[in-house]
Amino acid sequence: MSDSVERHEFGAEVGRLLDLVVHALYSDREIFLRELVANAADAMDRRRFEALTVPASALAPDAKVRIAPDKAARTLTVSDAGIGMTKEDLAQNLGTIARSGTRAFAQGLEGAKAEERPSLIGQFGVGFYAAFMVADRVTVTSRRAGAEEAWTWASDGQGSYTLEPAARSEPGTDIVLHLKADADEYLEPYRLDHLVRKWADFITVPIAIVQEGREEAANQGTALWRKPKSEVTPEQYEEFYRSVGMNFDKPWATLHWRAEGQLDFSALLFVPGMKPFQALENERQSKVRLHVRRMFITDEAELLPPWLRFVQGVVDTEDLPLNVSREMLQSTPALARIRRAVTGRVLSELASRAKDAEDYRAFWENFGPVLKEGIYEDHERRDEIAPLLRFRSSAVEGWTSLPDYVARMRDGQEAIYYLVADDSGALASSPQLEGFRARGLEVLLLSDHVDAFWPDALARFADKPLRSVTQGSLDLSKFPAETAPADLPAGIDALVAAFKTALGDDVSDVRTTDRLVESAVVLSAGTGPDLQMQRLLRRAGRGGGQAVLEINPRHPLIRALAEGPAEAVQAAAGTLLDLARIQDGDVPRDPVAFARTVTAALAADRRA
Repeated sequence: MSDSVERHEFGAEVGRLLDLVVHALYSDREIFLRELVANAADAMDRRRFEALTVPASALAPDAKVRIAPDKAARTLTVSDAGIGMTKEDLAQNLGTIARSGTRAFAQGLEGAKAEERPSLIGQFGVGFYAAFMVADRVTVTSRRAGAEEAWTWASDGQGSYTLEPAARSEPGTDIVLHLKADADEYLEPYRLDHLVRKWADFITVPIAIVQEGREEAANQGTALWRKPKSEVTPEQYEEFYRSVGMNFDKPWATLHWRAEGQLDFSALLFVPGMKPFQALENERQSKVRLHVRRMFITDEAELLPPWLRFVQGVVDTEDLPLNVSREMLQSTPALARIRRAVTGRVLSELASRAKDAEDYRAFWENFGPVLKEGIYEDHERRDEIAPLLRFRSSAVEGWTSLPDYVARMRDGQEAIYYLVADDSGALASSPQLEGFRARGLEVLLLSDHVDAFWPDALARFADKPLRSVTQGSLDLSKFPAETAPADLPAGIDALVAAFKTALGDDVSDVRTTDRLVESAVVLSAGTGPDLQMQRLLRRAGRGGGQAVLEINPRHPLIRALAEGPAEAVQAAAGTLLDLARIQDGDVPRDPVAFARTVTAALAADRRA
C-alpha cells in the first residue's frame, strides 16, 4: 500500500448497517441506482444554492448526471458536477453510520429564504450503501467546489475503507461500482435507461446514459404535478395521464393540487374515462405512485383505499425519507395522514361532479360497483360515500340516489326498500315487486356483485333503515293496494298446512302473503339474511338456511288447489316451490325431475 493511502475502520455498527441495507432495507436491488442518482442530484442542487453567494461555484449550463457502463472493465460509473466532498467529508459521510451530508446541509438552511432553498432528495450515507447490493467494490472520487485537491474513498464493504489523493479536473463526484458476477444487467444501456425512467424520470437535474461514447438523455426532467395549474395545458394533462396509466382515453376527472402546512405534498390524480382492460376485481390495491421529492418510490404504498383503486396518478411528498422501503411505509405516520387527505380530496371531487347527473352517469357506469365496496370496507367514510351511490329503481327511469329516493318516500313510509338479484334484466319484472308497485312504494334494484354485502353495513340512510323486500316479514298493511283484494278462498288454511307437509325441510315455512298481485308464489327470507345472501352462502358451502314459500291466496291456481281434491296438492307444492326458485334467479331443487314434471303437464294439457 502506498504511503499516501490511508486505511480506516468503519464507524460503529457500519458492518451491521451494510448487512441491513443489502439484505433487508430494500426489497429490490435495482434501488441502488435510484439512491445514487438522488445523491448526485442533491449534490448539484447544493452547488447551485452555494453559487448564490459564491459565484465561482456556479454550475456549467450543460451540467448533468452521467451514468456510464463499461462492459470490458465490468464497472458502472455515476458522475455528477455537484458540490463535491473534501477528504473529511468522505470520511464523515461514508465512513460513519447514519451520517448524512444531505441532512446536515439541510439543517443549515433554516435561515434561508424558502424560494432559494434547494429541493434535496437523497440521504447520502445510508442510501449510498445500497451500491453494495450489486458491487463487491466501490470507489468514490470527489473534489469539493472551491478546492484544488481531490480524494478517492474505496471499500469492499467488509469493515474498512481507504482514502488517498486523486485527480479530478472539475468539482464533482465519480462513483465507480465494480459489479458482482450476477449484476451484468446493469452494464446494459437499455436496462439503465429503463431504471432511470422508472425511478428518476421527473427530477429536474438532467440525466444522461453513455452509449458507445455518446450521451443519451434519459429523463424528462419536468414534474408536471409540481407546476402551478395555470401553467399546465389540457394537452399536457392528457399526455401525462396516458403515460402514467397506459391509457388511451381522456380522463373523466383531473385533480391537481398542492397541500402545505402540517403536510407538504403535491398530487396529480386522474379518474379514467373508461374501464381498464384488466378487471378491477382482479387487482384490489391502489396503484397511485408515491414520489419523494420527484423521485419515484413505489406504486404499492396504497395511497388510496381499495374502493378508490380506479384512481391513477402521482403523489409527491416532502415528508418522507427517500430510502424508505415498502415495508417501512406501512407504519409511517406521515403517510397515513397523506392517505386521509388524498382520499378526502377524491371524495370531494366526486361529490362536486355528482351534481351534474349526466356527467356523473359516465363515471358511475364505469366504477360504481367499486365505489360501493367502500360502504362495507370503510366505516369512517361510509356516510360520505352513501350519497354518491346510484341505483336503478322500480319507480323512475335512469339512475337515482339515496337522497332522491328519500325525497320521494310516501307519507308514513319508514324504510328504504331494495331488491338484490344476479340478473339486472329480471329485476324490474320480479314478483317480489308486485305488492310494492300496487301500493306505490319505490324499490331500489341492485344487481352488482357487491350488492349482497353493503346494505347491511350501511344499515340506515337519513335515519331510514334499509330493508330488503325479500324479507317477507315486512308489514305493508298501512299502505292499501290500489284495488280491493278478493275474498280468501275456503280451505286456504288447510292448503298451507298441506304444503308444509309436502315440502318438509325444503322450506323453513309456508304462509300466505299480500305482497303478490299476479304471481302465485314467491320466496322470502324469513328472519335471516335476504335471499341473495342465502344463495351466496349456499354456493360457498356455508349453509344459508331455507327460504319461506309465500303463496298468493287470491291467485286462480292457489284458489283451485284450495278448493280442489287433496291428492293434487302433493305434486303441485314441489312444482310451485321450484317455480318460485326460478323466479328469483335460482335453479330447481332437481332440474331433471322438474323438467319431467313440466313436460308431463304440457303433454296432459295437449291431450285435454
